[in-house]
Amino acid sequence: MFAEVISGVLNGLDGEPVTAEVNLSPGMPLFSVVGLPDMAVREARDRIRAAIENSGCGFPSRRIVVNLSPASLRKEGTHFDLPIAVGILKAGDLIRSEKLGEYAFLGELSLDGHIRQVTGALPLAMGLRSRGFRKLVLPEENRREVSVLQDVELYPVGHLAEVLEGFSGRESRPRESRESPPALSPEERAGSGQDYAEVAGQEGVKRALEIAAAGAHNILMIGPPGTGKTMMARRLPGILPPLSYEEMLEVTKIYSVAGELSPDRPLITERPFRTPHHTISAAALAGGGARPRPGEVTLAHCGVLFLDELPEFSRYALEVLRQPLEDRQITIARVGGTVTFPALFFLVAAMNPCPCGHYGDPGKECTCTVPQIRRYLSKISGPLLDRIDMHIEIFPVAYRDLEHREEAGPGTGGAEQGGSRPRDTETMAAGVRRARALQSERYKTEGLLCNARLTPSLIKKYCPMEKEAQAFLEEAFQKLSLSARAYQKVVKLSRTIADLEGRERIETLHVAEAVRYQSLDRKYR
Repeated sequence: MFAEVISGVLNGLDGEPVTAEVNLSPGMPLFSVVGLPDMAVREARDRIRAAIENSGCGFPSRRIVVNLSPASLRKEGTHFDLPIAVGILKAGDLIRSEKLGEYAFLGELSLDGHIRQVTGALPLAMGLRSRGFRKLVLPEENRREVSVLQDVELYPVGHLAEVLEGFSGRESRPRESRESPPALSPEERAGSGQDYAEVAGQEGVKRALEIAAAGAHNILMIGPPGTGKTMMARRLPGILPPLSYEEMLEVTKIYSVAGELSPDRPLITERPFRTPHHTISAAALAGGGARPRPGEVTLAHCGVLFLDELPEFSRYALEVLRQPLEDRQITIARVGGTVTFPALFFLVAAMNPCPCGHYGDPGKECTCTVPQIRRYLSKISGPLLDRIDMHIEIFPVAYRDLEHREEAGPGTGGAEQGGSRPRDTETMAAGVRRARALQSERYKTEGLLCNARLTPSLIKKYCPMEKEAQAFLEEAFQKLSLSARAYQKVVKLSRTIADLEGRERIETLHVAEAVRYQSLDRKYR
């Protein structure tokens, strides 16, 4: 007696079909699972036996061999429990439906027959869908997660007995109803009400963050403690463009594989904002393990990776960032194979200028020696610093800015910038959207989304300059001893600044502002 049941396996973030082949033959009772299973799959034998018996069926007293095909692919995870159990019931003639082959199965079994939630259900369903399997039996707890796929029929079940009833000859459960992904409200996009208008002063830093968001430029903020670096970084997702539906699915798939998807949030609709502590290991930052899982750089995909106290991270962990910052993906090699995870994140880093934090602070005296400052800053390598487009120096907020803000209230104007209205999240977000729209239209034939991804050849093509701007840039290049990489960063930043102002050609003022964001590393190093 023989039966085949379709399931799937994760290979990185991609799901691939796996066939559970079950053969029952006379002989001494035996239950064997082959096909390169891991420990979790081998332990499924005891769970499956107890679940079948507690579902009102007798477990076959025969020689049972289960092969998970293809046998060359390593099988990991507890979601094979349900397909193996269904295969045994089918081979034992307890399930007689001829349509069983149209369905794929995922689910972990408890000893009493209940079907529990599994990790990675969404990417598994997407992989099965791409291979033509559009009917999926899965745990009830995974229903909302997978329901974001509009063209897959879902049959959520809570107990093995429901599967027996559903395939006993009567009609299977009806297709799960679906709704379109909810649109984000302005409050949700602003980060739960966090607004840049709440930040007193620091209008120049807000301007720099708006430029960074408009062109997806990585940014480093340097300043004493208490100047608002973390406060401003946390509000950054509120001015970024909303995720597209495809990006929502991709981010949700990552969180599903990592086991960080909340049952109340079946679809990630907001850009991720990851803030790992500076004690994080290189493996946790990049991802890894015997069974490679996404790290922080992948969990920040399509969002923001914020590294506070940058020099406090280990040198090895920081060097891990070099590949994803360059390639927008990270590759993890293990004995069992190589896995590549996406890592298209927006890096925002913050640091003090010295160990005590007061070097350059006009209000407090720095107690660090020159060698101490150099050792502190040397933790950030030159190659990593070269991959950060903007370096912003932040100074403490003046008392008058705090006083006038308290009197006027957020977003009402005041003494800042001579009485001009302070930048708020709504205004900044509108500017970023306009600039991103220009870039999307400009690069639609190049496969790019923003200025930060421009290559040297595309810089020449899409960054025309006025003659005065070219002369200014040449002079700055010579006087400041800019490197070739710094030159490219200045041009890309100038392109973004011009986009924010709606200008087609780069002007001298755009270049002058861009150059200002390239000089801090020489001051401190």
